[in-house]
Amino acid sequence: MNMTGEWPVTSSGSTVEDPRSRPERSPRLSPAAGFPGQPLAGKRILVTGAGSGIGRAAARLFRERGAELELVGRRLAALQETLPEARHSPLDHADEAAVAAFAGSCGPLDGMFLAAGELRTGSVEGTLTADFDTMIAANLRGPWLMAHYLGPKLKEGASVVLVGSNIALRAIPDSAAYSVAKAGVHMLARVLALEWSARQIRCNAIAPGPIHTAMVEARLAASADPAAALARLAGVNPLQRLGTEAEVAALAAHLMGAESAWTTGAVIPIDGGADAVY
Repeated sequence: MNMTGEWPVTSSGSTVEDPRSRPERSPRLSPAAGFPGQPLAGKRILVTGAGSGIGRAAARLFRERGAELELVGRRLAALQETLPEARHSPLDHADEAAVAAFAGSCGPLDGMFLAAGELRTGSVEGTLTADFDTMIAANLRGPWLMAHYLGPKLKEGASVVLVGSNIALRAIPDSAAYSVAKAGVHMLARVLALEWSARQIRCNAIAPGPIHTAMVEARLAASADPAAALARLAGVNPLQRLGTEAEVAALAAHLMGAESAWTTGAVIPIDGGADAVY
């Protein structure tokens, strides 16, 4: 638009299209979308890793915000403990045959939160190939298979959130295979954002720093001095503390809802500022 309020004419003589005349494709936010009540009301969301940690916290928050949940994880009892009223599907997300069979019976989805993962420590030289393969399977192959087989189940306008890690954004000692696998998750989110864009499906990754989860607790317990290890973990960010499962779940819920409709292809650190300053 020029200073007179008119859209300019090109060298070929045609007028540049006023973008305001284009069809509106973005979802309109309205009270029905549910801020701050139940912004996920009527949405059917699948959560992997729902039997513990971040996956469990997110599933419960999604339910509080009105979603219908499909919970996926290895242990049926743990899934039932998370949300007894949800639909429970015990499976290993890295098992292609199991994921393919599950996808065959899964209904349409408004979203997926792919939180399942596993941590094993070690340097490149000190990590067994079998442990490297386990890290790739648990942290990258699993989300890949879920996206591959369940992508066709996603409704237009759906939202998918993958859980990466802030140590896939910056290298730290003793977590080589895990960091490499999670870096793949970040790129997978960006690729899916591109591939699914024609269906207005968004895909983002979140990159948590150290969170008080059972996985982190196990790592601390295995250290020679758990108290000192906790202090080191808490000291790697400007806020000088570990994050909570609830804080990560809140970010995931935001990305699932219509209020984040212009956010896709992003890798979002949630690490107390560690990625910004270290």
